[in-house]
Amino acid sequence: MAAYRDEQKIITIGGKGSALTSTSVYTIATGHALVRLDSSALDRLTNQNRNPQKPLHSISLIPNKASNLIETRAYLTVLVNKLLHYTNSSNVRTFLPNLIAETLNSNKFGSEAQGLDAEVTEEERLVIEVSNAELYGVCAILDHEGMGLGVVDDAVAALSCEAVKADVRSFDGVDSGDGFVDKEAATVASDMKVLLVGYDSNKRGESEAVSEIPKVNGRLREVVKALHTMVRVELNSGVKGSSGGSGKAVGTTVSGLAVALLFLGKSSLCRVKMNLDVMGNEILSSGLVSLYEKKCPSRDDLMNGYKAVTDLLVEEDYVMFAYGVYGLLGIVWKIVAWEEITAFFALEGVELMSGIGGQVNGGEAKVDKKSEKKKKKKTVLGKGTSVIVQLIKDRLQIAGGGSGDSLDILEKWVENLLSFFSPKQPEFDEFVQKVKEIVERNESRRLPKLPKGTRDFANEQMVIRERAFSIIADVFKRHGATSLDTPAFELRETLMGKYGEDSKLIYDLADQGGELCSLRYDLTVPFARYVAMNGITSFKRYQIAKVYRRDNPSKGRYREFYQCDFDIAGQYEEMGPDFEIVKVLTELLDELDIGDYEVKLNHRKLLDGMLEICGVPPEKFRTICSSIDKLDKQSFEQVKKEMVEEKGLAVETADRIGTFVKEKDSPKELLSKLKQEGSEFLQNTSSSRALDELEILFDALERSKCIDKVVFDLSLARGLDYYTGVIFEAVFKGTTQVGSIAAGGRYDNLIGMFGSKPVPAVGVSLGIERVFAIMEQLQKDRNETTRPTETQVLLGIMGNKSKIPLAAELTSKLWRAKLKAEFVVSTRFDKIISRANDSKIPWMVLVRDRELETGKVKIKNLETKVEEEVPLSAFVDEVKNRLNL
Repeated sequence: MAAYRDEQKIITIGGKGSALTSTSVYTIATGHALVRLDSSALDRLTNQNRNPQKPLHSISLIPNKASNLIETRAYLTVLVNKLLHYTNSSNVRTFLPNLIAETLNSNKFGSEAQGLDAEVTEEERLVIEVSNAELYGVCAILDHEGMGLGVVDDAVAALSCEAVKADVRSFDGVDSGDGFVDKEAATVASDMKVLLVGYDSNKRGESEAVSEIPKVNGRLREVVKALHTMVRVELNSGVKGSSGGSGKAVGTTVSGLAVALLFLGKSSLCRVKMNLDVMGNEILSSGLVSLYEKKCPSRDDLMNGYKAVTDLLVEEDYVMFAYGVYGLLGIVWKIVAWEEITAFFALEGVELMSGIGGQVNGGEAKVDKKSEKKKKKKTVLGKGTSVIVQLIKDRLQIAGGGSGDSLDILEKWVENLLSFFSPKQPEFDEFVQKVKEIVERNESRRLPKLPKGTRDFANEQMVIRERAFSIIADVFKRHGATSLDTPAFELRETLMGKYGEDSKLIYDLADQGGELCSLRYDLTVPFARYVAMNGITSFKRYQIAKVYRRDNPSKGRYREFYQCDFDIAGQYEEMGPDFEIVKVLTELLDELDIGDYEVKLNHRKLLDGMLEICGVPPEKFRTICSSIDKLDKQSFEQVKKEMVEEKGLAVETADRIGTFVKEKDSPKELLSKLKQEGSEFLQNTSSSRALDELEILFDALERSKCIDKVVFDLSLARGLDYYTGVIFEAVFKGTTQVGSIAAGGRYDNLIGMFGSKPVPAVGVSLGIERVFAIMEQLQKDRNETTRPTETQVLLGIMGNKSKIPLAAELTSKLWRAKLKAEFVVSTRFDKIISRANDSKIPWMVLVRDRELETGKVKIKNLETKVEEEVPLSAFVDEVKNRLNL
């Protein structure tokens, strides 16, 4: 414990504004630092020293429960800090902290805990008793070693993944980007991917012991963070009059650490056994198994350690409970060290054993051919893990491998590495820092992340999106619409007051140009602003563009997404544009071929009439509509509670609304019911007008053969403030749960809100992101594959880089003929054919020297494998003929 004498590191305790950390406590406890007491802190104490006027008590400053020297030193370090920060510090004598500091710095304070007797006053005795220094001393040790384990276990697990050639692609799916993510698990997965950058897994397969790494390691990080927060506060808080529930607080927090350690240890043990199973050398394998069985804690050791600490927790012996968890942590540290050892030797063992000549019991052992073969097919390590492997090699100082019995050398290596992986060794901190550096600042630094609620789209996804956009644009153009584009942001005043309660979801931008701006929430309001600003009285337009909402991301719900809008503005025959908009929607969904869907339809004036009949005050129409609009996600009882408790509606009124909003049927049947003689809807001006308009609309939809897709639903409200007439919403009825996929309605007053002449309008917006989710799932269900490119022909030229000019000449001929072509120049035919197969290119033109000498090339159908020679001078026409162009 005299290591600190070499480094002479000094830690000051008690300074004003300074904080004692778990790392400082641990450094002092392990003897790697001297203690210095802050002079200003000592000045606050009394100088009566050993001859106070108050009666003295003889006590031992070494707690009876302290089980080893490190824990004792941690206790004394915390105690001296508590004494220096005692609220009534003038009642504590300077000799007491000085005695503790001298003891901590003394070489006589040897390998075993010794007695430390002192004469103290009654108040000093009480301060010591209620300081909880022993409890928080061991908690500081748990905090420091737990943080170290939270870093190292990821690096060790990454080595194991490489040792067993595990498929680690599941790490990519830990953060789905929908906002509902296990943050610690996602961080572990991200760190693992950084460590494994460049690793070639060979896709051997992934076991549960690999797939669970982010979750299991993430839980350890989570509980250690909670422990760290608690310990940091308690180390630096003043001494209270009583323990004040400190033991229960520690029990609650540290019990989480015990559970995390149990599962981490089990998971690590599974990977240890996996590593042993893939050893490429029989001598190494048998030797390591023997040492593992002797020196590595077993599953029973782990379980017994956990059961022992839970018993102490139940008995409310919190100090011994904390000591017990520290013992459990020691078991897990040894298991993780063995995982590192077995992973390292699984990766490097064959080479290392060859280096020492395979000596066994003084005789020469043969290294089998399989071992030699495995040595040649050495795993390609990740950029991060390769640095760790080199650190371990440096630790072993393997230059020639040493001499003597192989098993003796192996045992020395194992002992060396077990020591290296002990957090009590000063060089261990350097290893932890190196791992952190690899993850955070190395060339394989942490991979960048996307903001939640946004997505990247790879080539195959883009093929689906582009095909969908093409279908959508064709439908819009078929109905005579012209394209329009508007800015991604608008003046904030343009957007406010148009979306009702959803206005809170508008993204505001910082005022950097003298104007208050916001990202567009939808495409309808910018369209209305454009029509009003340019004095347009008739316009049929479509727009496909991104919109932005400051929403909570979830499955199918994003903060940046595309909308596909079709709007008709101007004076037209009654219900003509409304019919066409609904018809456009059904054509879109039919041609996108997403499966079964329904269009729920209602009328805003019918809703207003219904609310008036029920007794809702006119000023509450819009806010009650927003509540009704939630009925597709909530029960009526939940909506009723909102209307009554939050929006001040009478219970009787809410109940009456409930009798109406449950009405849902095919359009003609429900319309007929609502128009029966004596119906309250016919007696209300607003609802009567709406029913007449709906009758025209339903007749038109029936004649156009699409009414079977429409459902008349009185619960549909569409909470946006600007709707004035027909409103509708399309819902997918398949297995993929995405909610509404399209919506729209009539908005006759929106354009006039910009101070211009009112222009009636009606429109539909397709939520294309949700449609894409459906299309992608359908493609998976049908086992369909999508070509990432539209390349028709691959020009493959056998040769080196000197053939690039020839490739340029011949490929340019294909491009001039408007053919979609790519080229590859390589001396390897398998590389050319692999490029064609990977991109699913149907035809290949192969150019080799022996054909060129006769003025010919080969054209090959890559599906049928049929090939034939054609004249080089006519190869473009020959390709076009085969493509039927």
